Amino acid sequence: MSITIFLVILSALVIVHELGHFLVAKKFGIRVDEFGLGFPPRLAKLFTWRGTPFTLNWLPFGGFVKIFGENPVAESSSLRGESEELAKDSFQSKNRGIQASVLIAGVVGNFLFAWSLISLGFVIGLPLPEGLSLPIENPQTVITTVLPGSPAENAGLKSGDVILSLTRGDVDSELAPEAIYLFIGESSEPINFNVERGKEISTKVIEPVAGIVENRPAVGISMDVIGMVKLSPLKAIWYGLKTTFELTLLTGKAIGVLIFQAFSGRADLSSVTGPVGIVGIVGDTLELGFIHLLIFTALISINLSIFNLLPFPALDGGRLLFVVIESITRCPISPRIFNALNTAGFALLILLMILITVNDVRNIF
Repeated sequence: MSITIFLVILSALVIVHELGHFLVAKKFGIRVDEFGLGFPPRLAKLFTWRGTPFTLNWLPFGGFVKIFGENPVAESSSLRGESEELAKDSFQSKNRGIQASVLIAGVVGNFLFAWSLISLGFVIGLPLPEGLSLPIENPQTVITTVLPGSPAENAGLKSGDVILSLTRGDVDSELAPEAIYLFIGESSEPINFNVERGKEISTKVIEPVAGIVENRPAVGISMDVIGMVKLSPLKAIWYGLKTTFELTLLTGKAIGVLIFQAFSGRADLSSVTGPVGIVGIVGDTLELGFIHLLIFTALISINLSIFNLLPFPALDGGRLLFVVIESITRCPISPRIFNALNTAGFALLILLMILITVNDVRNIF
């Protein structure tokens, strides 16, 4: 079930991204030879819209667009024998501003998709912490972080669990986070955590230990008071945009820090999650409910948009960098250099994905 949902999410994110490229290319009169749902081999041709065939392919995830002349190597050969009028439909024949618009359109598509999902979340009811200038309903103490290898993780507590009650023997704790921290730190006796995950209620018996927090026993969790925020559609759109923008800045900063650490030799790949790890996260998120899966999808869309903007060959950001260089030098980059850099960049991305996937599998076992 988790794998199926992950593939659906991945397909939606990729198709939205490619749809951005497609629409802007069409807007500026660039020929698009195919819009594929899934990846080849081709299963069937669905229909043709504005001269572009939409196809269904056998590999049931993601999608792609074939923009005429986007690859200068392909264009140099395919334009031989083409009429001058047809050559004007090429990506390479357009000015640098149009080329940049087509390249960045996929990133914008992912941002708009995240904005729409978060706005929908505000309409349905979005879980947010107290302290914001928004009306919060049904506030509850929720576990926000579980420390790896801690007694809480070993007992099965997860981020998103709602704490319903906390008892040690015949003594109950108040449910404010500050009171729970004090209650846990009073002794090392086992504590009964009565928690709710989605619609399931369970009890976890956890014994606090020393060494996690200085000078007192702890179980390895952090908490916050979180309630539901429901807004009218107009307010949801505004706060959805504001929230998406803030999350984009935070995500961009986190990715920037990771890249800086990589170049300084201090990057920790164990903190990076790949496809296998995301499947597990999807399963955990699904247990919490639809709204959590909705926001998780929005967060992945934001990550995908920022990642694609990185100035690395084989990514939109790398292609955008080539366009900037060409606009400064007033000279097109050699097709041979373009092809070599893209091939090398793609190979490095595949290698990185393999390393991250291997790390995901190790974490599972």
